[in-house]
Amino acid sequence: MQRSLSLLLLISFCASPIVPTSLNAADWTIAVAGNAYRTEPASGGRDIQRNGTIVLAEANDQFSLFFHVDRPAKLDLAIVAQLNVSENQQADATLLTSVNDQTFRTAIKNKNSATCSIGEIMVQQPGYVRVNLKCNTLESKNRLAISELKVASETEGLSVDFVKTNNGNMFYWGRRGPSVHLRYEVPRGKNIRYAYSEITVPPGSDPIGSYYMANGFSEGYFGIQVNNPNERRVLFSVWSPFRTDNPNDIPKDQRIIELAKGPDVHVGKFGNEGSGGQSYLVYPWAAGKTYRFLTKVVPNGDSSTTYTSWFGDKGADEWRLIASFQRPKTETNLRGFHAFLESFSPSLGYLERGAQYGNVWVVDTDGDWHECVRARFSVDATGGGRHRLDFAGGANSDAFFLRNCGFIEQVGKPGETFTRTSSNAQKPDITFEDLPGFDSSGPIADGEK
Repeated sequence: MQRSLSLLLLISFCASPIVPTSLNAADWTIAVAGNAYRTEPASGGRDIQRNGTIVLAEANDQFSLFFHVDRPAKLDLAIVAQLNVSENQQADATLLTSVNDQTFRTAIKNKNSATCSIGEIMVQQPGYVRVNLKCNTLESKNRLAISELKVASETEGLSVDFVKTNNGNMFYWGRRGPSVHLRYEVPRGKNIRYAYSEITVPPGSDPIGSYYMANGFSEGYFGIQVNNPNERRVLFSVWSPFRTDNPNDIPKDQRIIELAKGPDVHVGKFGNEGSGGQSYLVYPWAAGKTYRFLTKVVPNGDSSTTYTSWFGDKGADEWRLIASFQRPKTETNLRGFHAFLESFSPSLGYLERGAQYGNVWVVDTDGDWHECVRARFSVDATGGGRHRLDFAGGANSDAFFLRNCGFIEQVGKPGETFTRTSSNAQKPDITFEDLPGFDSSGPIADGEK
């Protein structure tokens, strides 16, 4: 059989997979439930079935499965598949599997779940392998269900990484992708009143299901997100001191109190990730533009603390009040200043996200500004447990950056510290008392008078 430079076309039949027999042989079973996505004809949509399979029902359906290899390797691929046939229909189908420039045709004739050999591929370099699955010869109403991809190799020492188990609901979290964080270094011995930062999302790095958190603090978070093709939001939330995922369980004396909100801002409560008070503004923020975020934290002297956030288009010199909340049983200044980037859509966790986090500052309770030029990088358990390795962070000139998802080749190093160049020439010029809703944001500090 001849191999062309651009395409290898093989025909195989449902049978036992090729299993290496040398002492170096190894094999891996990759569940589609935690590692596959519907990628054509459109992202998302009909996705993983309740029984953990993917189903090819139309000629233009494509699912893509991803796994990571740590070195060049020769791999034998097989799938576990079942052909669900409607009455009076022929029980056969042809699966098209493509990996890079190789395409394989696998004839499937079985009505019961069986292992079907696909063929052999050569991976030329370390990184993620994408396996695309289509079925373009289905009879009407027939459905091809696939539950697993099997990988075998004789490459010595090969490590294959993917979402291996659903323990802790990891198939869900793994398909969402790793969340990445920047913990900003602030001046020691200072009580912090304000956090200021800017976010620029590069064009094309803003798929649905993305949250770009600008001003994180120990009791809440503030940033922008993409909810659907027609809606984007500015989101500001504060957790209740009462720990629960059900906001209805919070005792009355530990509920977050709304003090103020800006025009068109919705205020309510949230749960399922802790619980508390949430506010959001539907706002058409756009990739390629820079937005600024300001958060104020003031202890009130009565065992409560006020949290207020403002947002604006930097280019338009705009400031909007998002909301002001009072948190009971809390007496603190701003602490734990950080940023993060996450995907909250498991069906779109294969799409890359990224953002620049620049011009980061804090203001102490004396009114003095301090520039934050160092940040420590971290990743959540999805990345830390090597379920997903597509995450990165760093500093480009005067801005930090974060990237995640998309099965990118760059793998970040949790614990690494990044240093950006100073943006002192862009030091914010803010007259605090002129901010909308400033009177509701707590007592005035010396530096604000």
